Amino acid sequence: MATATGHDGAGYQNKEYTSSADSGEAARHQEANITRHMTAEQHETAKKAARFGYGPLAQINTAESGLLPAFGGEFQPGTYKGVEGRKFANPAPLGLSAFALTTFVLSLINMGTRSLAEPNIVVAIAFGYGGLVQLLAGMWEMAVGNTFGATALSSYGGFWIAFGIILTPGGFEIASSIEAAQGAGAFYDSFGFFLMGWFIFTTILLIATLRSTVAFFCLFFTLDMTFLLLGIGYLQRDATNSPNPPIIKAGGFFGLLAAFLAWYNAMAGILDTSNSFFIVPVAHFPWSVTGSNRRKAQKAERSNV
Repeated sequence: MATATGHDGAGYQNKEYTSSADSGEAARHQEANITRHMTAEQHETAKKAARFGYGPLAQINTAESGLLPAFGGEFQPGTYKGVEGRKFANPAPLGLSAFALTTFVLSLINMGTRSLAEPNIVVAIAFGYGGLVQLLAGMWEMAVGNTFGATALSSYGGFWIAFGIILTPGGFEIASSIEAAQGAGAFYDSFGFFLMGWFIFTTILLIATLRSTVAFFCLFFTLDMTFLLLGIGYLQRDATNSPNPPIIKAGGFFGLLAAFLAWYNAMAGILDTSNSFFIVPVAHFPWSVTGSNRRKAQKAERSNV
């Protein structure tokens, strides 16, 4: 391993640079260890499964660049450096789980499940789990060098805290103050603008997942639709000047999908060969960096035959 030292304005720091040859050799060694008990047929099957982000070879770096493929379980929408030597555990599953549970409960209420209509129970979850815990996970993502994860998890943690502040009964009196000054319609409009702002932010994150995995992209797509529909539901009200029930229910449905997809990506980040009998498939897009590398590898294999 080749190493170099450098410094910045804040002080001196040691930085390690792994050569491409070392990275490729390490990947081949890792693959050999995993497949040493496999037959030739099983090895070929595992390689084919890895092209779709599934199986024991799915998260092995086979590229010469030393970068790992996009992975929702690490909250990484693009290729990223290996983190085997970091001092922190992977914070993404924690943040995803906090987001998932809070969204799950609120979405069931938005869908009118068991005739529930008031989201007061969500306030406690929004402060404690979806808010605080997810915000902490976002800060830990910053510590491990994941800009996307830090931005997304910290922001959505802030969203849930803000949501709890707005809807705390008898607490901050935001809703009651607006309604007292300008009527219920003014609060619904304000809350609709709040949701539309989050729709815009989520669209930005959605664009960043276009070259990642199907599971990761679908999470942000369904979440984006959730914010859009809920925002429209509050802005385009029914004849009684209440949030539009069919649109709110549709937003709740997409929110439910987003919750399960968040749990799915969290599970992909938690399960590995050390604690599970299977690896969760995440399916890389054909146009992603990983997809392109695998097509090149397939082409090279065919040319060598």
